[in-house]
This record gives sequence, C-alpha cells and structure tokens, in this order.
Amino acid sequence: MSQLPRIPLAGVIGSPIAHSKSPQLHRHWLKTYGILGHYIPMDISTDNLETVLRTLPTMGFVGVNITIPHKEKVMEIADLVTDRAILIGAANTLIFRKDGKIHADNTDGYGFLENLKAGAPQWDPSSGPAAILGAGGAARAVISSLLEAGVPEILLSNRTRVRAEVLQKAFGSRVQVFDWVQAGNMIDDAALLVNTTSLGMIGKPELRVPLDGLRASTVVTDLVYAPLKTRMLATAEDAGCVTVDGLGMLLHQAVPAFERWFGRRPEVDRATRAAALR
Repeated sequence: MSQLPRIPLAGVIGSPIAHSKSPQLHRHWLKTYGILGHYIPMDISTDNLETVLRTLPTMGFVGVNITIPHKEKVMEIADLVTDRAILIGAANTLIFRKDGKIHADNTDGYGFLENLKAGAPQWDPSSGPAAILGAGGAARAVISSLLEAGVPEILLSNRTRVRAEVLQKAFGSRVQVFDWVQAGNMIDDAALLVNTTSLGMIGKPELRVPLDGLRASTVVTDLVYAPLKTRMLATAEDAGCVTVDGLGMLLHQAVPAFERWFGRRPEVDRATRAAALR
C-alpha cells in the first residue's frame, strides 16, 4: 500500500499571537488554491522557542512566520540567514529545509515595497528623499528596501534620537537624522512619507507630528492598519496626496513565504484583503 504524502503545516509564532491576521490570510489562500495544508497560530515563550522550532519539522511543518518578540532571537537559532535578514537584524520567515536546517529570511521590506508600488504606481524612488518616522525593526526593513530601490536620501526621526542614530550608522551617509521636534520640518522636502511607529494605532496615542508641510505630490503610507485609515492618512488625503494603507504590506510580505512552503505563488487581490479584514 503506497504511503500518502504528509499534509504540509505552517504557522505563526509570537507572544501574544491571538491578534494576528496571518492565519486568516494563509487559510484563505490554501482554500482558494485547493491546497491540502494548514496554518496555525502558536503562542510560544522565548524560553521554549528553540525547542519548539527544532521539533516542528518532525511534526510535518514546512515553515513558520515569526513575529514580536522573537524576530531577533530566531537569527541566533537559524542555521542559515539571508543577507537581507542580516541587514535588517531580524527574521520574519523560517523555512524548514529537507536537510533539517532552519533557513531564516525577512520579507518585510519586500512586502512594504510591493504594497507601495501597488498603491502608488506613479511613485518613482529617484524622485526625492523619503521621510521615515520611527526607528524600530519595521523602520530597518523599510530603509533597507528604499535604499535598494534607489531612493537618494532617507530623512529619519524617532522619539528617542539615539535609536535613529543607530540606524544611521548601520545604513550610512544616505540617512540623515532629525530630532523628533523637527520631524514636521523634514516632511517639507520629502517625496515619500512613511510612519513605521505604532502611533495612531487603535489603543495607542495619536501621531502628533505636524503635517502642514505635505504637498499634493508627496506619497504617504502608514504601516498601521488598525484603523485602515489613520489620522495621518486622512490628513494626507485632504492635502491631495496619494495614500497607501498598511494592510497591503502584511499581505505582500506573506507571498514569498506561502510560495516557498506550499509551492504556489498567491495573488494579492480584493478577496485577499477582504479575508485579512474578516
């Protein structure tokens, strides 16, 4: 009697994890493409992380997404790490290879750029500086992808200036740091404005950076997607700017992971957005 192939399993590991939209998204794609597979949310503590990651492949897992607070820690556990994950200093996607090795990658920058291209197709990376608010892990991914795309200069501001200066050292002379109180001024010269902070998210304080420097030609995107239209995006719309919400980044960063795990490149379309918002 021939043995049936194992059902591929994937999932997302974080703590907490109940809020994650990734299970809805991947399950939508599995159903859409008729793939026999499962995607499971797992709330795992840092103490148990390595034990769990070494055990999952034996259970039929082909890979997992990694979210807060484990994105840096998995870099130490993985056997192979991509150049872009090293540059960003964090991994969000693990592939469990057939030879038993754990392969770590970061698709956040890819997801950010693909979302930007989809939402603002007229945006040209060489058209001028990008103003970035925030200097956390998401900012690293955004800066890395923008510099690679050919943005001439990054204007960076963070509430704690020293964190922005760490990124300036990491990425070099194309990054210019501004004090948080000067963040509104750097928008005047920006062709692109990106909020990578959690400010403006439901349950968080509002983003108080003055936006009167926005011009109609400035493209504005916010990584926050709850609410979908943040106050920053609403203000930018009123100023005549093209705006791009943060949900698309979550959707696009999942594409390469799904393809590697399940062997099919999924499409990001209206149905995908609807599934993630369900």
